[in-house]
Amino acid sequence: MEVNKVNWSSVIDDPLLADLPFKIELNEWGKIEMTPASNLHGMLQTAIAFLLKEKMPSGKAFVECSIQTSKNVKVADVVWCSTAFLQRHGTITPYPAAPEIVVEVASPNNLLAELVDKRLLYFEQGAQEVWLCEDSGAMLFYRPDGKLAQSVLCPGFPQTVDA
Repeated sequence: MEVNKVNWSSVIDDPLLADLPFKIELNEWGKIEMTPASNLHGMLQTAIAFLLKEKMPSGKAFVECSIQTSKNVKVADVVWCSTAFLQRHGTITPYPAAPEIVVEVASPNNLLAELVDKRLLYFEQGAQEVWLCEDSGAMLFYRPDGKLAQSVLCPGFPQTVDA
């Protein structure tokens, strides 16, 4: 049986999906996955993006970054891209590679296995660090070879973020 896979362009261009209060991603089978948005999640995303912008002014920090992975398109909650990354990739959607720093903000709907899987997918796509923010605001920092006490790329980033 042939399954109709959805591509990212059709998701972005679909007016029915434009104003949903959900984060939309595509899984490895080309099916749409939606995660309900919460205000706490949005506040943590914003706080992290502002801190990254302040501490890493030579690049760009932003939220909701689509990244093509081996399991289709994942949307990182926050990223930081160097100027060189932006010169290579501009605003292409989704990015064919992961920015240097990729951040996922955990929510009650996330399973630990899902976050671990996303972390590995981002590293496969070239992320240098992947950070996880717990719903308490506690930050966990990772490089491909394991957990870090603090970020190497942004050493002044706090261990806890206030929403």
